[in-house]
Parts: sequence; structure tokens; C-alpha cells
Amino acid sequence: MARPQRIFLPGHPHHVAVRGHNQGPVFRDDEDRRCYLTHLRTVAREYRVALHAYVLLDDRIHLLLTPSTQEGISRMMQALGRRYVADFNRRHGRTGTLWEGRFASHLVDAEAVLDCQGFIETAPERMAGQAVRADQYAWSSAPHHLGVRTDALITDHAAVWALGNTPFEREAAYRERLAQGVTVPQQRAVEQALRQGLLYGSPQARQRLERELHRPLAPRPRGRPRKTDLSGLDSGTN
Repeated sequence: MARPQRIFLPGHPHHVAVRGHNQGPVFRDDEDRRCYLTHLRTVAREYRVALHAYVLLDDRIHLLLTPSTQEGISRMMQALGRRYVADFNRRHGRTGTLWEGRFASHLVDAEAVLDCQGFIETAPERMAGQAVRADQYAWSSAPHHLGVRTDALITDHAAVWALGNTPFEREAAYRERLAQGVTVPQQRAVEQALRQGLLYGSPQARQRLERELHRPLAPRPRGRPRKTDLSGLDSGTN
């Protein structure tokens, strides 16, 4: 069965995720993580993609991005994957693939950006057996958004700027959001959007983008279409 075509819209935020092959690690040490972020910064600039949030976990990576061109994210991720894997294999004396197939992605409605950003930045808190508070996890953008450090990789989305008039107000408001946590329905909705490559956002946002794209963005029901029972309909006699 053919894979669904991914949707990329310039100027719209997208959530991107990539996993390690067979759920294996994509980072073995902090040097690997520094190497990945160095390449990420280079290719994001090269392909004119704004990075709003990220998290590097042992076996996966999540990014929140806005491309300036339709091909920007695909080209950026391809270049990033090639450059990082070449360095990773050289450092660790290995060959072959590192990734579990192609990266997954979905559109994010502008009004839902902070939900998706929170999903990404609280991922370390959901790690089984080794939960780490978002503001204490070094390999994500959460410390930047919480005022712990300034991260040159990050271009804050307009939704972050709308949280307050000063950095202190924005950081305090975002800290309160993260303290409330990501609800189970929100988590499931983001994960579903990622699996199906559609949209995370309100029904109104979905309908608006469907009109713009001329294609459905709602999940299709599972199974075959239900058959219509015609036995009780008029056969055409008067």
C-alpha cells in the first residue's frame, strides 16, 4: 500500500519526528548530541527553516519547524540525516542506516503551536524509568523558553511572543503552561496527527486548510466503507 504524501506548507508550523532503526539509540553520548545540533543549525539556515522547539531523546528526535519553501523541510532533513549519520558511523566504527525509515511529520495550526511545543519539550518527563523535568533536560529547547539559558538555535514562534510583553512575562506564562502538563487527549491527538501526517489543530483550522489544499485532513475511518442497504428503497414505480 502506498504511503500517504506528506504535506508541507511554507509559512506554516510543522511537527517532525524521526526514530532510531529497530528502536535503537541515535545518540550514544553528549558528543553525538552536540554534533547533531551543530548540523541542525547549519542545515536549518541553509534551507531557510525556522526551528521553534526540539528535543533529543536517546532513540528519537522531535522538531517544531516552519519552512520558507515547500521543499525546505524535506531537503533539510535529508541533509541533516546524511551528515549526522556519516559522523556517527565514523565516531563509533559502524556502517549502515541509523533511522527507522523516513521521518514523520504533520501540520500544526498556529493556534495550537504551544500545545505541540509543550508535547515536545515535556517528552523527557514521560520517559519510562528516567523521567526528567523539562527545565532540567539539557538537550531540548525547554530551558530556552523557561529562561534558564538562551538557545541560538531557536526562533520563537509568534505564539510564544503573544504570551507577554517582556521575556519575564513570557517565561512565567510558559512555565505555568508546562506545569499544567500535556493532557492525555492532547498527547493522543498529537501522536495521531504524527502517525497519519495530517493536522494538529481545531476543526475550524482543519476546514480552513482543507479548502486551501483541496484535500481532506481528517482521519479516514478504519475498515471498508459500509454497504448501503437498498432493499427498502423505492424501485422507481409510482
